[in-house]
Amino acid sequence: MLPLGTTAPDFKLPDPDGKAVSLADFKDKSALLVLFICNHCPYVKHIRAGLAQLARDYLPKHVAIVGINSNDVANYPEDSPAKMKLEAKSAGYTFPYLYDESQAVAKAYRAACTPDIYLFDHNRKLVYRGQFDDSRPGNGIPVTGKDLRAALDAVLAGKLVLPDQKASVGCNIKWKAGNNPAYF
Repeated sequence: MLPLGTTAPDFKLPDPDGKAVSLADFKDKSALLVLFICNHCPYVKHIRAGLAQLARDYLPKHVAIVGINSNDVANYPEDSPAKMKLEAKSAGYTFPYLYDESQAVAKAYRAACTPDIYLFDHNRKLVYRGQFDDSRPGNGIPVTGKDLRAALDAVLAGKLVLPDQKASVGCNIKWKAGNNPAYF
């Protein structure tokens, strides 16, 4: 896992239309939320409406949000950039949804699964890496985003985010052959 306090690794990735978005584009924001997500994962599908609502709630509060898909689209074509564009519209995502074709950004963030969630404060130091909430497909717990919302609210209030954080659970990132990072 990326240790708390780590500076946000740099990135410059295209959205499905080819427009490049970089870490520097969010320099004036109070916080940065980086979401490793994809189209086909049942865990992401389970929280997608919650992610869209969270963005509607926190983008106006000067929080930058970016979704990144790092899956191997040769073996998982449902995660292709063309389908990412459709998914973003269907899900109601109001944040950039970027494609990490080389998987270098996922490696830099030590992302392991979808969803994998990273929250950085205004200094771009990692303060939260954990789950959206306790809801999982089939467990009957409502999707609220309570864990992530508590972390976001703490950052925006200038308070410390509690270090007792539950790791995100989901589908493994679909690595290209020979590209699986050694730290897993």
